[in-house]
Amino acid sequence: MVKNIANIIAHCYVNIPFTEFATYQPFIAQYRINPEIGLDDDALYIFTKQDFQDKAVFLADHDLSCTLHAPFHDMLPGALDRKVLQAVRQKLRRCFELIEIFRPRSVVCHLGYLDCIHSYQHDQWLETSLETWQELLTLVEPFSTPVMFENTYETGPRIHKIILEALDSPLARFCLDVGHLLAFATVPWNDWLATLGPWLGQLHLHDNHGFHDEHLPVGKGNFDFQGLFSYLKSNSYNPLITLEPRSESDLWESLNALDRFSLFDHKLS
Repeated sequence: MVKNIANIIAHCYVNIPFTEFATYQPFIAQYRINPEIGLDDDALYIFTKQDFQDKAVFLADHDLSCTLHAPFHDMLPGALDRKVLQAVRQKLRRCFELIEIFRPRSVVCHLGYLDCIHSYQHDQWLETSLETWQELLTLVEPFSTPVMFENTYETGPRIHKIILEALDSPLARFCLDVGHLLAFATVPWNDWLATLGPWLGQLHLHDNHGFHDEHLPVGKGNFDFQGLFSYLKSNSYNPLITLEPRSESDLWESLNALDRFSLFDHKLS
């Protein structure tokens, strides 16, 4: 493995679902991968506390760190249906209980906002969402673990700004997912960062052609990575970086692209 690539790996996180963690343990150990542990679907119910503790010990034994990716599918933190809301909050609490075990660098969460649905009852959605996140922020405070709110189907930065300003916490931050932005947003990335730059704490990097969330390797679609990375450097932003490949070959392609784009030159020198 090229030295630069090994150094870049040391400065990145790689999304790995917990359901596949055991399969990838030899790969994680061999290449010293810092995982972003995905906790979607039934992972929080089918695995025991001991299962999670065992993986945390594995990471500690290999001197690796991690981030956590909270559940996304079927999650509505601002749900107007009280039974749905109760189930969502319970699942998020299960996720946040793992912070004490893994001591992650961050927990990535989704607002679950769809303008075509929630704009009709915006105030109620906002009040309910804030109640959800305010409770969860109290759970991360003892560990100083930031909660990164990732963009998904939001078309612009407005709703993230409203939430982040209302929460008014140093632990409430923004995760820019460039693939989601390219596929779903109507506002370009530089406008997102002009609005949310003060909260920027993490990036999710993958690519597409602007129509679907293809999760292509970095540089294989239409996203302006060169422009983004130049912007980050010129503004002295230093977010956590997570790669979201769909295969090992996609991971190597993304790492090679990061080497070409010189994102980490200031860290590798």
